Amino acid sequence: MSENSLSHVGKDGRAHMVDVGAKAFTARKARAEGRLFCAGETLAIVRDGRAPKGAVISTAEIAGIMAAKKTADLIPMCHPLSLSKVGLEIVMDETLPGFRLSAEVRTSGQTGVEMEALTAVSVAALTLYDMLKAVDKTMRIDGIEVVAKAGGKADYGY
Repeated sequence: MSENSLSHVGKDGRAHMVDVGAKAFTARKARAEGRLFCAGETLAIVRDGRAPKGAVISTAEIAGIMAAKKTADLIPMCHPLSLSKVGLEIVMDETLPGFRLSAEVRTSGQTGVEMEALTAVSVAALTLYDMLKAVDKTMRIDGIEVVAKAGGKADYGY
Protein backbone atom coordinates (compact mmCIF):
# COMPACT_ATOMS: atom_id res chain seq x y z
CA MET A 1 0.00 0.00 0.00
CA SER A 2 1.49 3.34 -0.99
CA GLU A 3 1.30 6.35 1.31
CA ASN A 4 -0.99 8.18 -1.12
CA SER A 5 -3.55 5.39 -0.97
CA LEU A 6 -4.35 6.20 2.64
CA SER A 7 -7.61 8.14 2.61
CA HIS A 8 -6.62 10.49 5.44
CA VAL A 9 -3.20 11.38 4.03
CA GLY A 10 -2.91 13.92 1.22
CA LYS A 11 -0.38 13.94 -1.60
CA ASP A 12 1.72 16.29 0.53
CA GLY A 13 1.83 13.70 3.33
CA ARG A 14 -0.28 15.77 5.70
CA ALA A 15 -3.32 14.41 7.50
CA HIS A 16 -6.71 15.66 6.35
CA MET A 17 -10.37 14.86 6.78
CA VAL A 18 -11.79 13.09 3.73
CA ASP A 19 -14.28 15.12 1.69
CA VAL A 20 -17.47 13.04 1.49
CA GLY A 21 -19.56 15.89 0.04
CA ALA A 22 -20.02 14.26 -3.36
CA LYS A 23 -21.05 10.87 -1.94
CA ALA A 24 -24.70 9.84 -1.97
CA PHE A 25 -26.71 9.64 1.22
CA THR A 26 -27.41 5.97 1.89
CA ALA A 27 -28.57 3.88 4.82
CA ARG A 28 -25.43 2.62 6.52
CA LYS A 29 -24.81 0.24 9.36
CA ALA A 30 -21.91 -1.53 11.00
CA ARG A 31 -21.50 -4.17 13.67
CA ALA A 32 -18.42 -4.61 15.86
CA GLU A 33 -17.65 -7.26 18.42
CA GLY A 34 -15.12 -7.83 21.16
CA ARG A 35 -14.41 -9.84 24.29
CA LEU A 36 -13.28 -9.23 27.82
CA PHE A 37 -11.68 -12.27 29.43
CA CYS A 38 -11.81 -12.56 33.21
CA ALA A 39 -11.69 -15.10 36.02
CA GLY A 40 -14.69 -17.39 36.46
CA GLU A 41 -15.20 -15.98 39.95
CA THR A 42 -15.55 -12.50 38.43
CA LEU A 43 -18.46 -13.73 36.32
CA ALA A 44 -20.05 -15.21 39.43
CA ILE A 45 -19.70 -11.87 41.24
CA VAL A 46 -21.49 -10.08 38.36
CA ARG A 47 -24.13 -12.79 37.95
CA ASP A 48 -24.89 -12.72 41.69
CA GLY A 49 -25.09 -8.91 41.84
CA ARG A 50 -22.04 -8.60 44.10
CA ALA A 51 -19.90 -6.29 41.93
CA PRO A 52 -18.45 -3.54 44.14
CA LYS A 53 -19.39 -0.75 41.71
CA GLY A 54 -22.96 -1.89 41.04
CA ALA A 55 -24.79 -2.69 37.79
CA VAL A 56 -21.74 -3.59 35.72
CA ILE A 57 -23.33 -4.72 32.44
CA SER A 58 -25.98 -2.02 32.10
CA THR A 59 -23.48 0.70 33.01
CA ALA A 60 -21.02 -0.57 30.39
CA GLU A 61 -23.77 -0.76 27.75
CA ILE A 62 -24.77 2.85 28.44
CA ALA A 63 -21.11 3.95 28.36
CA GLY A 64 -20.63 2.28 24.97
CA ILE A 65 -23.72 3.93 23.51
CA MET A 66 -22.63 7.33 24.80
CA ALA A 67 -19.13 6.81 23.37
CA ALA A 68 -20.45 5.95 19.90
CA LYS A 69 -22.21 9.32 19.88
CA LYS A 70 -18.88 11.04 20.73
CA THR A 71 -16.64 9.21 18.25
CA ALA A 72 -15.88 12.32 16.17
CA ASP A 73 -14.68 14.04 19.37
CA LEU A 74 -12.27 11.17 20.09
CA ILE A 75 -10.92 10.19 16.66
CA PRO A 76 -9.47 13.24 14.87
CA MET A 77 -10.46 12.48 11.26
CA CYS A 78 -13.92 11.01 11.91
CA HIS A 79 -16.90 12.93 10.57
CA PRO A 80 -19.54 13.98 13.11
CA LEU A 81 -22.58 11.86 12.28
CA SER A 82 -26.22 11.92 13.16
CA LEU A 83 -26.75 8.37 14.38
CA SER A 84 -30.18 6.82 14.01
CA LYS A 85 -29.40 3.79 16.21
CA VAL A 86 -26.75 2.59 18.60
CA GLY A 87 -27.41 -0.81 20.10
CA LEU A 88 -24.95 -2.52 22.40
CA GLU A 89 -25.28 -5.91 24.04
CA ILE A 90 -22.99 -7.48 26.60
CA VAL A 91 -23.47 -11.11 27.58
CA MET A 92 -21.62 -13.25 30.07
CA ASP A 93 -19.93 -16.28 28.53
CA GLU A 94 -18.77 -19.02 30.91
CA THR A 95 -16.76 -20.67 28.13
CA LEU A 96 -14.31 -17.75 27.79
CA PRO A 97 -14.73 -17.05 30.75
CA GLY A 98 -15.72 -13.44 30.32
CA PHE A 99 -18.04 -11.16 28.39
CA ARG A 100 -18.96 -10.92 24.71
CA LEU A 101 -19.73 -7.43 23.47
CA SER A 102 -21.59 -6.56 20.28
CA ALA A 103 -22.57 -3.13 18.96
CA GLU A 104 -24.61 -2.14 15.93
CA VAL A 105 -24.70 1.44 14.73
CA ARG A 106 -26.88 2.93 11.97
CA THR A 107 -27.15 6.22 10.14
CA SER A 108 -28.30 7.64 6.85
CA GLY A 109 -25.39 9.58 5.48
CA GLN A 110 -22.37 9.92 3.25
CA THR A 111 -19.90 7.90 5.30
CA GLY A 112 -19.96 4.69 7.28
CA VAL A 113 -20.28 4.00 10.99
CA GLU A 114 -17.55 1.42 11.54
CA MET A 115 -15.61 3.72 13.86
CA GLU A 116 -18.71 4.37 15.96
CA ALA A 117 -19.35 0.63 16.34
CA LEU A 118 -15.71 0.01 17.29
CA THR A 119 -15.78 2.89 19.76
CA ALA A 120 -18.96 1.56 21.38
CA VAL A 121 -17.42 -1.88 21.96
CA SER A 122 -14.07 -0.47 23.09
CA VAL A 123 -15.49 1.92 25.68
CA ALA A 124 -17.97 -0.68 26.94
CA ALA A 125 -15.08 -3.13 27.43
CA LEU A 126 -13.03 -0.46 29.20
CA THR A 127 -16.00 0.29 31.46
CA LEU A 128 -16.33 -3.39 32.39
CA TYR A 129 -12.62 -3.43 33.14
CA ASP A 130 -12.85 -0.31 35.29
CA MET A 131 -15.84 -1.59 37.23
CA LEU A 132 -14.28 -5.00 37.91
CA LYS A 133 -10.58 -4.22 38.36
CA ALA A 134 -10.96 -4.22 42.15
CA VAL A 135 -11.82 -7.93 42.10
CA ASP A 136 -9.86 -9.20 39.06
CA LYS A 137 -6.32 -8.28 38.03
CA THR A 138 -6.25 -10.89 35.24
CA MET A 139 -8.75 -9.30 32.84
CA ARG A 140 -7.85 -8.91 29.18
CA ILE A 141 -9.69 -7.10 26.36
CA ASP A 142 -9.36 -8.85 23.01
CA GLY A 143 -10.73 -9.32 19.52
CA ILE A 144 -12.35 -5.93 18.92
CA GLU A 145 -13.21 -5.87 15.21
CA VAL A 146 -15.78 -4.85 12.63
CA VAL A 147 -17.68 -8.00 11.68
CA ALA A 148 -20.27 -6.50 9.30
CA LYS A 149 -20.95 -3.30 7.39
CA ALA A 150 -23.49 -2.20 4.80
CA GLY A 151 -24.33 0.88 2.80
CA GLY A 152 -20.94 1.73 1.31
CA LYS A 153 -18.59 0.38 -1.33
CA ALA A 154 -17.44 -2.70 0.61
CA ASP A 155 -20.46 -4.39 2.20
CA TYR A 156 -19.96 -7.63 4.12
CA GLY A 157 -21.36 -9.66 6.97
CA TYR A 158 -25.03 -8.69 6.69
